[in-house]
Parts: sequence; structure tokens; C-alpha cells
Amino acid sequence: MTLLTLETYKTDGFYDELFAENGVAHPSARPLIEQIDTLTRAGLGRRQKQAEDILYQSGNTFNVYGDKKGTEKILPFDIIPRIVSGADWAKLERGIAQRITALNLFIQDIYNDQKIIKDKVVPAELIFSSACYLKPCEGLKPPKGVWTHISGTDFVRDGDGEFYVLEDNLRCPSGISYVLENRAVLKRILPALFHTMKIRPVSDYGDHLYKTLKHIAPEGRDDPNIIVLTPGIYNSAYFEHAYLAQQMGVPLAQGSDLVVDDDVVYMRTTAGLQRVDVIYRRIDDEFIDPTVFRKESLLGVPGIMNAYRKGNVALANAPGTGIADDKAIYAYVPKIIKYYLGEEAISHNVPTYICEDDKEREYVLANLDKLVVKAVNLSGGYGMLIGPKSTKAEQKEFAALIKAKPRDYIAQPTLSLSRAPTLIGNGIEGRHVDFRPYSLYGEEIFTLPGGLTRVAIKKGSLVVNSSQGGGSKDTWVLEDEAEAN
Repeated sequence: MTLLTLETYKTDGFYDELFAENGVAHPSARPLIEQIDTLTRAGLGRRQKQAEDILYQSGNTFNVYGDKKGTEKILPFDIIPRIVSGADWAKLERGIAQRITALNLFIQDIYNDQKIIKDKVVPAELIFSSACYLKPCEGLKPPKGVWTHISGTDFVRDGDGEFYVLEDNLRCPSGISYVLENRAVLKRILPALFHTMKIRPVSDYGDHLYKTLKHIAPEGRDDPNIIVLTPGIYNSAYFEHAYLAQQMGVPLAQGSDLVVDDDVVYMRTTAGLQRVDVIYRRIDDEFIDPTVFRKESLLGVPGIMNAYRKGNVALANAPGTGIADDKAIYAYVPKIIKYYLGEEAISHNVPTYICEDDKEREYVLANLDKLVVKAVNLSGGYGMLIGPKSTKAEQKEFAALIKAKPRDYIAQPTLSLSRAPTLIGNGIEGRHVDFRPYSLYGEEIFTLPGGLTRVAIKKGSLVVNSSQGGGSKDTWVLEDEAEAN
């Protein structure tokens, strides 16, 4: 019987989420490490296999478009959780609330008075050249003044132990189903730890989401009909759409299930047409209404934007929020916070170079071997160059792309991403991780005390995206001592 001891675990000079130094756990992680150290390698392996079987049987799968090995798979899941201390979480929570508040005010301003442009805080050309700026959204005033009802903020922890915002996700952020399912799985296979450690729950997310959506219902609709709008079964996140509808106890619909009559949205049911008051849309802006955006879209609902403008239906998130997702706009978020709130940013950005700027572009082109270059409107790890791990040919290719369309690219220094112990084969090794907490903006901003920890399964890789082979971990946010006592 071979015990899987972590006394020999090495941090290799990286900040580690569970270990303060080689073989020495952070105080908050000691109960977890002690539990793991009681297990044999075979025992830990059995629990890992059990977790994967539960996830597959639940149907919690996703599609990778163009994957020749098959379309449906589970997101690789590692049963060793990531721990966030109560003190770290308190700071993250404040930083997220501040950021979402400011970005919501920014979106409202950009599509209405445009004061931030007139005051030259953010360059006009940066806004109007963005593919995410939607002219049809000019003049929109969403219910209760909220545009960003559901958001996911991506953080990384650098070698200094501080969390930095990597990007904002304010359109249709995905991944929350993994957060909820991962927790449910670990409670089944490591139940003792939930009795000995004070781990904050995540299971009430569906209730919070429902309250957020109900809050924006049209006036007079006290018992609103809320639905989740999905592109359909072939979408990569379809499981999540169905899962969230089930969690809230509301219908899941496709565009073909809806019709607009006299600027009111109805859903076709076996009992006839039923009015729809609130739509949690998982369809991108450009597909939601073919009479306003992409004419060839078969996913949306003709006339839904007019119904929205007239206040007869609420959409979450509001169309147009993508302007704050633009990675070039991201670089200005500290200034945006200062402009609207008169405060310094609590959560700091990663330093960012905007290739549209001549001087910054010159620096980027001269240092492609040291920087991470990203396409401003792509996600999932696509359109990205990781300089230190790239070839000369790849650097040459990106140099040409940047020169051809500088507005489409930003660059950032290569961070020393934190790592976390991860079960690899028969052993435990450090792998790089990031972190996406999820927030809801209803009567107030609520951030679920947990989030999606994504892990780069490949040794040395910094790419955590599921579409690029990354996996996930459960994230345990601990109560701080004052809260626990």
C-alpha cells in the first residue's frame, strides 16, 4: 500500500495555491493536505475515476467545434480543490463589485450621453472602431439601469501572490454549471472535509439568478414568465443552458419557440401562446434579432429588439454589453473606475499594450518573444501568441497580423501564473491555474463565493481554456475567522 504523500511536493519557485513552500502547506490548506496524505495512490485514483463517471453520467459535457475525435466530452476535472482564504475573497469581492459598477455606468454612458468620450478619458476612435460597439443600441435604457446582469471576471495570481484581472466577460459568460457540478461531485467523494473545513456554499446560485432576472421584469408583471434562450443542442454550452433553466425552474426555449406580436414576446406552448417577460439569453448580440443585426440569423427572434426598446420584455444581459469586453477597452478600466466612481481600482489590471498606439505597437513588435499577444475580440485561447513558448515563424506571423490590423491586438507581459497541485497519472504535480468568479447584478451586486478554477493540464502550459485542453477544479472559498466564530 503506497501512500500518496505531499511532503515531497515542489513549488518550483511559483506561487502555489495550497503550498507556502516545498512540502509546507498554507495554514488554510492543511486539513485538505492531511486528508490527501491519508490516501493511497489507488484510493485517490478511484475517487478521480468516480468523479469523472458522475460528471459524464450527469451529461455535463461540452462540444469542441472541429474536433475530429468527437464532439461531446466532459471538461477534464481534477479532484484536488483550489482554496481561497476568507481575506483574499473579501478583497476580490470588493474589487469585482467596484469594477462591475463602473463598467455598467460606462456602457450606459457610451450608448447615451458619451460623456467619457467628450472628456477624452477613453479615445473615441477606440470605441467606434470596436466590433463590439453596436450602433442599434444607441439610446437604449435597460430596466433598472442595469446592463451587466451576469458577468464573469477572469483573475490570475502572479508570483507576488496578488490577484490581477485578466479580462472581463460581460456578454454571455459560461462555465457556472461546472462550478455547481464540481462542488456536488466533491461533496460526494470527499464528504469528511465539508464537515471539518468551513467552506462557503455555492448551491444557491440558481435562486440568486432567478431573483436577479425577476428584478428586471417589466412594470406590472409581478409574477413574470422567465425563460432561458439557447441557440440549441449543437451549442458548446447547451448543457449549461438546460442546467440553469432546471435550477431556476423555468422553460428552456429556442428562437423558433418565440414570436413577437404587437411588440410583445410570446412563447409557443401546447396550451397556446404565453407571454414572455424576461429572457436570459445565451445567444450573442448579432444573432438575437435578424431585423436589426445579422439578417441571416436563424437563432434569434424577429422584432425582439423593438419589444425590448418599448419595455415589454427584459433581456439579460442587455444587448451592447460587449463593448466592455473588448480587450483594448480593458486597458482603460482603471481610468473608467476613477472617472465614474472617483476611486482607485481595488483589483488591478495586468499591464497592457494597445497595438493601435504607435509607440506601444513598436514596443510589442520588438518584444514578441517576451509578451503574450491577444486578439481583442476572440476568446477560448484562440488568436493568441505566448511569446516565450512561440517559434520565430509564429512571431513573424503575428507581427504581420499586428501590422495589418493593429486595432485588433493587445499585448501583455508573460505572468508567472500561480500553480496548484493536480493529479497527473499516479502522482501529484503543480499546474498553472486561473480563476473566474461569477457575479449577478440585481438589486445589488452578488458574487458567488467560489468560481471556476481552470487548470492547464499540460505540463508548463499557460493556456487553461477548455477548448485548448484545459480542465477545472472546485474552488473552496473559506469563511474568515470572524465570520466563522
